[in-house]
Amino acid sequence: MNLSETRIRAARAQEKRYEMQDGDGLILEVMASGKKYWRYRYTQDRRRMRATIGEYPHIGLREARMTRDEMHGRIKDGLPATGVVKQENGSTFRTLAEQWHEAHKQTLKNQRDAHRIWSALESHALPFIGKKEIKTVTASDILEILNRLASAEKFEMVSRVRIICSQIFRYAIATSRLEHDPTYAVRGAIVTPKPGHFASLTRPTDVGHLLRSIDAYPHPIVRYAMQFSALVFLRPGEVRHLEWAEIEGGEIRIPEKKMKMDRPHIVPLATQTIELLQKTQQLTGHGKYVFPSNRAPKGDRPMSENTVLVALRSMGYTNEQMTAHGFRHMASTLLNENGFNRDWIERQLAHVEGNSVRAAYNYAEYLPERRKMMQWFADYLDELRGNLKG
Repeated sequence: MNLSETRIRAARAQEKRYEMQDGDGLILEVMASGKKYWRYRYTQDRRRMRATIGEYPHIGLREARMTRDEMHGRIKDGLPATGVVKQENGSTFRTLAEQWHEAHKQTLKNQRDAHRIWSALESHALPFIGKKEIKTVTASDILEILNRLASAEKFEMVSRVRIICSQIFRYAIATSRLEHDPTYAVRGAIVTPKPGHFASLTRPTDVGHLLRSIDAYPHPIVRYAMQFSALVFLRPGEVRHLEWAEIEGGEIRIPEKKMKMDRPHIVPLATQTIELLQKTQQLTGHGKYVFPSNRAPKGDRPMSENTVLVALRSMGYTNEQMTAHGFRHMASTLLNENGFNRDWIERQLAHVEGNSVRAAYNYAEYLPERRKMMQWFADYLDELRGNLKG
């Protein structure tokens, strides 16, 4: 008789551990402690063997069956059921991450996704838990990583890093290096804003004060980066990684590989934006990036992702008032309130078109209208900045 979620939940601990059969080698082992573990029994090279799939309910019935089927398929192909050969000193988080990534990237159609996954790991997880044995990584370790991301307002990365780490831990479970996934305990522990709802200032008077504060910021490159962010509606990462080679003839043309939605993007430049870039070029035009790191005199490394955030905090703006992402929401709100066509605004924000086929060709759509809109907005910001007294 195959198992069901109802039977599994109803199973209670006994004085000794016992097993519940699901079929085709999948069993649920109920420990005297009350914990329940999925195991897979199989025969390979005439030897009876057993692999641990993971702990219930971290691994549900459906996922356990899928893992069993994957293992069975590997055995039929003459491969180890677990997918890896155990190696000495091969159970650190980094080692498991490398093995998982090597196997996972083969299933991805877009290899840029594989690069982004590894980049997220290398930037946000491996520096902190990479050298730890996989069995010693705790939920507290994961929560500390996620809290660090949330404090830096990298809200989209919070969920992404947790999910990637979870996949690595589940891979470790399937390869008998681990019994449970510590990320399960931190799901929902950090509440992040919904995409597109980052804190920002939208009242015209408040925006005017913000612009005045930015104009008075003492470090010129950071000041120019914030002024530029207010004018062009780009995401913070797109601003930081902007290259001088992408600016030509009154436009910015960002290739698809650098955009979040994998679509090329055109930004028509207002007169004020061109003048701002000319001032910036006097300071950074010798290098690759428009807004380079202050630790890269040759201009070959982009500005740190926390630089604008630190600047906003130093000017007295809190997490609830303004963020680096907030410049986009600020522009969207002001333009919508002033009656501009929503399609023009969405296209300038580089929000992906629902029809993916059409989206591949419409990056230049509404360009004449968007050019006029961008000039109006730059003039409007000057008006808000100038309307303040004192």
